Amino acid sequence: MALLPVAEALERLLDGATALPGESVPLADAAGRVLAEPVVALRTQPPFNASAMDGYAVQAADVASAPARLSVIGMAPAGRGFTGSVGKGEAVRIFTGAPLPEGADTVVIQENVRDLGGGSIELTEPTAEGRNVRRRGLDFCEGDLLLEKGRQLDPAALSMAASANHPSLNVVRQPLVAVIATGDELLPPGSALGPDQIISSNAYGVTATAQSVGARALDLGIAADRHDAIAALVKQAVEAGADVIVTLGGASVGDHDLIHDVLTGEGMQLDFWKIAMRPGKPLMFGRLGNIRCIGLPGNPVASLVCSQLFLKPLLARLGGRNYRQDIRSARLAAAMHANDLRQDYVRAVVREDAGALVATPFGIQDSSMLRMLADANGLIVRPPFAPAAAAGEECSVLMLR
Repeated sequence: MALLPVAEALERLLDGATALPGESVPLADAAGRVLAEPVVALRTQPPFNASAMDGYAVQAADVASAPARLSVIGMAPAGRGFTGSVGKGEAVRIFTGAPLPEGADTVVIQENVRDLGGGSIELTEPTAEGRNVRRRGLDFCEGDLLLEKGRQLDPAALSMAASANHPSLNVVRQPLVAVIATGDELLPPGSALGPDQIISSNAYGVTATAQSVGARALDLGIAADRHDAIAALVKQAVEAGADVIVTLGGASVGDHDLIHDVLTGEGMQLDFWKIAMRPGKPLMFGRLGNIRCIGLPGNPVASLVCSQLFLKPLLARLGGRNYRQDIRSARLAAAMHANDLRQDYVRAVVREDAGALVATPFGIQDSSMLRMLADANGLIVRPPFAPAAAAGEECSVLMLR
């Protein structure tokens, strides 16, 4: 099977992927979720003419010039409006958010008033008609469209929905990713290792990648290199309602690489399993009914780079999110050799220098070296058959953070 170009592999992996159905969640649980339907105001805000400041509710004609003396006939705190009416020469002590009393059309701020005692005040500065009043419906009116379908619910959107009297919202269901690590050599962190064993690390990075675009992750643990052990975890993923199954390792063609056989035995239709990229050539993709199956390479760096390029866009689309890779132009800080038929993703440190980005590639790019990936904040993207490049030449960088 010929190596598949990265762009074509991504197109095939995303083909037919659309936002999952909506579900109703309490407003308190909706942060970061994506709206499955528009949000319409269920009330008018403010629901009445309200004071925007602490001060005195008056008739504008009485405060057009200063000084002016007024009689205070009552008080209107927020939540307990004054029930009477304000007449000529009268004022009501009012606080921010309280309803404007009948007869009043203006609020004089308390800083422009002197208390004379005995229920009288004196205006020290004139106030224009309508000042310091929030008119009914200033923010929105009942029936107004407030938030569009597809909006991610940030703090402002959540507060808006609450103000519009929505106790719950219809949001896109979060994709569920089941993660299965494979390999007799793998043990979880904290284990005492034997002479032929290593720590299983890939699942933590893949899970974090999934969660970064709003997906849920189900880590099903480590399967031994046996057909029945892997098949058992695949069945668990299906029973859990996974939208995506991610396997780690075992997706190549070695004698102990069983993922392809297990998944096809469970009914998966293979789409592709070799990509013209480095790191990450042995990436497998297929469909098990409505479940998308991605077999990531076992090498840690290859696993995380493939998660960035393929898993993240897929989960974002299933979760109803707009997502695109953060690719920028930079200058090379060091020369790079000519490339072969595979698209390279070269770990690099990207810094700003005199207003421009400069990318410094690491000298060693072994796909087992996680420390270098942790230190990198970008990947220099080298197309297939890219010629040698000198220091200072322009390059494309996929930013990681």
